[in-house]
Amino acid sequence: QVQLVESGGGLVQAGGSLRLSCAASGRIFSINAMVWYRQAPGKQRELVAHITSGGITNYADSVKGRFTISRDNAKNTVYLQMNSLKPEDTGVYYCNYGGYVMGYWGQGTQVTVSS
Repeated sequence: QVQLVESGGGLVQAGGSLRLSCAASGRIFSINAMVWYRQAPGKQRELVAHITSGGITNYADSVKGRFTISRDNAKNTVYLQMNSLKPEDTGVYYCNYGGYVMGYWGQGTQVTVSS
C-alpha cells in the first residue's frame, strides 16, 4: 500500500510561481517513476510531468520550459516547480505512483491562476 499526499497549491496571479509537493509513504518509492497529472473543470486528466527512478524527466508540451519536476528519494517526495503560470494551468494537480490504471493517487491539490 502506498499513500500519496499533495500540498502547495493555491491562488496565484498569472506569471507567478508555485511549488507542489507529493509525499509518499510506502516501501518502494525509490524504484518507481512518479507522475504529476492535472485536471481542469470539464476536461480529462492530463499528464503534466514524469520522472523516472533515475531522474529522467519528461513534460507535456504546454509546460515545457516553465515547470520542473524533481524528486528526493531520501524524503520520499516528488516536487513540481511551476513558474510563469498561466490561467490555463488552473486545475487540480495529482501525483501518481505505479501507473494510471493500477497505481496510487493522492487527493489532489487545487491550483488557480488568475488573469
